[in-house]
Amino acid sequence: MAVVTIVGAGMMGSALAFPARENGHEVRLVGTHLDREIIDVCRETGRHPKFSRDFPAGVRYFQIEELDEALRGADLLIGGVSSFGVDWFGEEILPRIPETLPVLSVTKGLSDLPDGTLLTYPALWEKRLAEKGLKRNINAVGGPCTSYELVFHDQTEVTFCGHDPAVLKRIREIMTTGYYHISLSADVTGIESAVALKNGYALGIALTVGLNQKAFGIDSELHFNSQAAVFTQSVREMSRLLDYQGAGTPENLAVGAGDLYVTVYGGRTRLAGILLGRGYSIEETKDELKGVTLESLVVAERVARAVRAAAGAGKLSLADFPLLLHVDDILTKHKAAELPWEDFTFAAL
Repeated sequence: MAVVTIVGAGMMGSALAFPARENGHEVRLVGTHLDREIIDVCRETGRHPKFSRDFPAGVRYFQIEELDEALRGADLLIGGVSSFGVDWFGEEILPRIPETLPVLSVTKGLSDLPDGTLLTYPALWEKRLAEKGLKRNINAVGGPCTSYELVFHDQTEVTFCGHDPAVLKRIREIMTTGYYHISLSADVTGIESAVALKNGYALGIALTVGLNQKAFGIDSELHFNSQAAVFTQSVREMSRLLDYQGAGTPENLAVGAGDLYVTVYGGRTRLAGILLGRGYSIEETKDELKGVTLESLVVAERVARAVRAAAGAGKLSLADFPLLLHVDDILTKHKAAELPWEDFTFAAL
C-alpha cells in the first residue's frame, strides 16, 4: 500500500482520490488556504461539494496547517491546484517536500516569457527550484479527462509524463484502475503544451455555439459544420505551436486533440465561449460565471502574447494563427466574436 497525499481540493485533484483509494492506498486530501470550506464539507459529508458521489471510504481530509502531518510517510504527492495556484504551489509546497518524493501535477497551463518562449508548469517550477539550489521529481498528467466523469468511473485514458521512467511506472501502478488507463511519455514539454493549448482553442470552438444561438435563437438546434471547421483550425494551430515548442509529434497532437474534444463538450470553457459568441463582453461573461475558474482565458492570452513576440522576432508568422489571435482580440481588445472564416482556408497547390 502506498500513501498518496493530494494538495489542492479542486475538482481534478480531488477526483484522483477515487482511483488511488479504490486501489487500496491511503489517501490524504489537503485543502489550500482557499479550500477551507471544501475540506469542512468533505469531513462532514464524505463528499466533495462539487461531486454527486461520495469519496471512497477511508479518504482523510486535512487543512493546510496540517500539511506536515499529511506529508508524513507519503509515497506520492499529487498537485491539485489550478493554474492560479502555480506560484503558491512552487513557493510554499515544493520546497517543503523531500527530494525523493515524486510529484504528479494535474495543473494545465503555460507561462510566457518576454521573448515568446512558452514554459510548461513543470519546467517553470524546475527553473525556480534550481535558482534556489533545489531539485524535485516533477511529473504531470495530461489527456481527455473531466473530473466528474472520472468520479463516475467513465472509461478514461490519460498520459503521465516525466523524466524518470521508473518513477512513472510506479505512479502508474498506484493510479491505474479498470476505468483509469494510463499511457507514459518522457516528453513533458509536448504533453503539457498540448493539453494547455486546448484550453484557449476550446473557447474558440464554443464561440460557434453562441454565434449560432445569437443568429437562430437560444433553443435552436446545434450546428456542427461550424464547430467542426473551428475544431479543424484549432488542431492546425495547435500543431504549429507544438512544432514551435519542439514537440510536434503525432502522439502529442493526439493527446491535445482528445483533450480539446472533451473540453468543447463540457465544462466552464464551453460556457464562457458560448456567452462570448452570443455577444457578451468578457466582463459580462466573467460576471455571469462568477466563482468559476476560467483558466482558458489565461492560456489564450499568454499564448497569443508569446506568438506575437515570436512573430516580431521572425520565429513565427501571425498569419498562421488567425483563430488564436481572434480569441485574444475578443478577450483583450473587446472585439466582437466574428470568426475570420476565410483566414482558415488554404491552397495546397
